[in-house]
Amino acid sequence: MSDVLTQIEGRVARIRLNRPKALNALTTPMCEAMLDALDTWRTDPAIEVILLDHAEGRGFCAGGDIRMLAESGAGDGAEARRFFHTEYRLNHRLFTYAKPTVAFMDGITMGGGVGLACPCDHRVATENTKFAMPETGIGLFPDVGGGWYLSRLPGRIGQYLALTGHRLDGAECVALGLATHYLPSGALDDAKARIGADPGTLAATLDALAVAPPEARILADRAAIDRLFASDVLEEIYAALEADGGEWALKQLSTLKTKSPQTMKVSLRLLHEGAMMATFEDEMRQEYAVGAHVVQRHDFLEGVRAVIVDRDNAPRWDPATPEGVSPHVIDQIFAPLPAAEEWTPG
Repeated sequence: MSDVLTQIEGRVARIRLNRPKALNALTTPMCEAMLDALDTWRTDPAIEVILLDHAEGRGFCAGGDIRMLAESGAGDGAEARRFFHTEYRLNHRLFTYAKPTVAFMDGITMGGGVGLACPCDHRVATENTKFAMPETGIGLFPDVGGGWYLSRLPGRIGQYLALTGHRLDGAECVALGLATHYLPSGALDDAKARIGADPGTLAATLDALAVAPPEARILADRAAIDRLFASDVLEEIYAALEADGGEWALKQLSTLKTKSPQTMKVSLRLLHEGAMMATFEDEMRQEYAVGAHVVQRHDFLEGVRAVIVDRDNAPRWDPATPEGVSPHVIDQIFAPLPAAEEWTPG
């Protein structure tokens, strides 16, 4: 059975992720299959709507094939770059797609799953949604457009999510605009059937089946997030959290101390520059260059060892503190690639 199922049901084309044992984590062939399908359907007048979901299991998509990326990064990095290049083309294709797209974020939607869902016109969250960009915990950064999406969230919530990897539920996704609709998971089959029967009523169908989400808990912390994560300098965020000294602030500080100082600094710069990017294509080009550099650095290989391979959850970051990460190192990571190696939308 294929890891990606593509099918046409009337005037609706469906992409279903089908790698449940890996929580539908993306591989290069999966991204290639989705790109091929989207390119075929783009010019097919019989197809009116593109629907993305997962076939089974508890995750829409948990991210990318991290173990492969680390194995490649420990060598010449070529396979990792090929994955990023293909995945980012898929993200960009969805972002610029001319036909209406809808993603059902039922279950785990993290990393690469965010990159699939966020470009879609309609994004459906449920009571099962667990949305996060947890990359700093393995020495990566919120890519697949994270620099674009997170930098456009209210206040400093994007910076908070990028640094801490905090998980949002479905209600919080709706409150922040990351999801457009909140449906009970039990209503999804009905929604998909109605869309299939009459694609022209896509938005109206989702509006009709949507229910009021529960309270968005993150909004209660909004003032603290905006105040304590106000700086784009990691050392200043640490200082603000320490100076506050409250239970919530110290909990965030404790969380940050488990993350890679290097890629937390990368994330802050990525969001600062992402907010000013003129186009999503520009963002993808930047993220590809950053990813190509980061995937071969110590912190990513060490993060994967600690979290995925040995599972001791005790990564030894190098440098171990924010102060140890020099501006020069961050400049090296953000250096543009040679023209022949740059990412292109295809």
